[in-house]
Amino acid sequence: MSLFGDGLDAAVQKAFTRPAPKSAGAQMRYLVKQLKGTKAVAQMLRVSQRTVERYVKEQIKKPRPDLAARLEREVKARWQPQIRAQARQKAATTGGIVIDTRARMGYTAPIGSTDQDRVRHLTVALPPRYAARLFEAQEAGATEQQLKEIAAEALKEVYFQDSGRRAGQLEEVRFTDIEHLEFDL
Repeated sequence: MSLFGDGLDAAVQKAFTRPAPKSAGAQMRYLVKQLKGTKAVAQMLRVSQRTVERYVKEQIKKPRPDLAARLEREVKARWQPQIRAQARQKAATTGGIVIDTRARMGYTAPIGSTDQDRVRHLTVALPPRYAARLFEAQEAGATEQQLKEIAAEALKEVYFQDSGRRAGQLEEVRFTDIEHLEFDL
């Protein structure tokens, strides 16, 4: 489970105009329509084609917990792609993204400064260029560590350096022991 990747996806999902299908049958029908056949859905969910057909016809209504989780994840990943793209585009060009986190943060700075790591709870609005970098990195398949580095760089500039108004000699921000992380568009 990816903390940063899932957080970015959850932020984009808040922009949905309609709720995703809830029942297993409706979710299965949606995936069959999207992938144009029961065979592709069966391969993706790692079940038999007949099982998919039974869900579509409402002969089976309650999936196993692991199948229910895979089914929900796949539906949400494909739900309202245009709305998802518009939300990402807006955040990357005009709106920016808000990060709400509780984590241990510290920084590397010249001798004599108080750079001790400590737990901080921050809610910071990041500029659109950082939202664009986060979304581009996520789409390119960036690792959790790479997404964390982008977020740490954004917090360094916006929170610690106040967009260049203070702490100009700050070298690196350490962003570890994340207790809570949430994004909002």
